[in-house]
Amino acid sequence: MRGRRSAKLLDAALVVAGAVVVGLLLDLAGMPTPALFGGLAAGLVRALAVRSPARVPEPAGIAAQAVIGVAVGALVEPGALRAVAADWLPVLLVTLGTLALSLLAGSALQLHRGISPVTGAFAMIAGGAAGIAVMARELGADERTVAVLQYLRVLLIVLLMPVVATTAYGATADAGIVPDSGGAGWVAGLAFTGACAVAGVAGGRLLRLPVAALLGPLVVAAIVDLTGLSGGAEVPGLLEDAAFLGIGLQVGVSFTWGSLRAIGGVLPVALGITTALIVACAGLGVLLAGVTGASALDGYLATTPGGLNAVLATARDSGADTTFVLSVQVLRLFVMLFSAPLVARWLRRSRPG
Repeated sequence: MRGRRSAKLLDAALVVAGAVVVGLLLDLAGMPTPALFGGLAAGLVRALAVRSPARVPEPAGIAAQAVIGVAVGALVEPGALRAVAADWLPVLLVTLGTLALSLLAGSALQLHRGISPVTGAFAMIAGGAAGIAVMARELGADERTVAVLQYLRVLLIVLLMPVVATTAYGATADAGIVPDSGGAGWVAGLAFTGACAVAGVAGGRLLRLPVAALLGPLVVAAIVDLTGLSGGAEVPGLLEDAAFLGIGLQVGVSFTWGSLRAIGGVLPVALGITTALIVACAGLGVLLAGVTGASALDGYLATTPGGLNAVLATARDSGADTTFVLSVQVLRLFVMLFSAPLVARWLRRSRPG
């Protein structure tokens, strides 16, 4: 019995260590969300190389969802809300237009055999890749397909955005890194994260929110931040990385050879649909700039469907209106995350038979 427990602990330690190493290498290579990709890669190798099944303990999965929820909620700032107050209607319409384009792209993807309506929609929802991947299993989508295709979109955006911004909009090519605001220190950050996570999970379950472990902490963190009670505290970077790593592992260890072949088969189609979605969102950016009086670059960056950190870095270094870009991006992020459960419910009800 003791030997079996030791073997399980060693197995878990090796997988986590592998995830950390891969994440660090991906970080050096400039990949988006390297901790999540590291966990996904390490979990995938473990799932395919060892016959015995593995899984992330449920409490760890809930904790990871809660931390990500707090991190997203903390993005909301009063200044960002004021930035879109005068143009709230066109911003809202563009956000809803992005959702409509996502559902259209998901409908096109589900034409591929083996892709369910819910999986197609979740794989193509433009924004909140980490949150959508977290929700996928609970709302009836294939979390493996959703995670891979969501981060394919993010990767495409990160690779293409500097080129497009430079050649089409005259932005500088140096995207850099968004500087750390410093916050209120890691102790305050831990207290802020823990309080919002506990209160959010409890409140979310009490109110019967879908995906309560993610959306509950998200709402609580947003309220605390907007009211100024956070004192500038934010989720510590290492804790956020650990949460992303845990989510990546949770998805990775669920892979099988069959599921890997299925995802490989859909990748060429998904690549074309994702590219079309990115182009269509750029069209919405043109409309947004024309209606609000923002620059063409501001409109493009504000409607780019994902890659928030890279978007903000490009906005900062190119002289774009960073506050406007952030406010539109965060609004879309919230709309996508909160509409996802409704979309899943609607698609399940409308499925014939």
